[in-house]
Amino acid sequence: MAGPSHYIMPLPEFDKPVKMLIVASPYYKDISDNQIAGAKAEIEKTGATWELVQVPGALEIPTAISIAERMSNFDGYVALGCVVRGETSHYDTVCNDSSRAIQLMGLQGVCIGNGILTVETYEQAAVRADPADQNKGGGAAHAALHLIALSRKWGRPDKGIGFTSDILLAQQGKTTA
Repeated sequence: MAGPSHYIMPLPEFDKPVKMLIVASPYYKDISDNQIAGAKAEIEKTGATWELVQVPGALEIPTAISIAERMSNFDGYVALGCVVRGETSHYDTVCNDSSRAIQLMGLQGVCIGNGILTVETYEQAAVRADPADQNKGGGAAHAALHLIALSRKWGRPDKGIGFTSDILLAQQGKTTA
């Protein structure tokens, strides 16, 4: 019996350049390499550019994204890591806290594709990371690209980065009220 089928949305198209940051934890290097390869390929299909940074573990991924969001000019992010269940409750802490931090940033409008694998076994991770199999790295990039497309669709031209017109008017002694 075949497994459930799912619809894969076509990639969005962009009229202005897209710059993405891939944040990966190479704790399991071969898993990470496959996730990164899948994400890069998906990003490049749209003509977008990417940069890659690596952090020690899954808990540092959201922190790196938060720093980049505050201090750089990326349009979106791909979070890539792998957490394999061990003998202690540390697995639950890492899975829950990294996922929660990414979700909170997403709810604030940051365009993030979450590709942090949370698995029972290394073998499960290998299947999910393989670009020729489940390609979860590519899937995370795909999700981030769609969120970037939505943010551009709904964005306002006056909603830029840096000082807003309200702040600039206040500095000139004018009010906006």
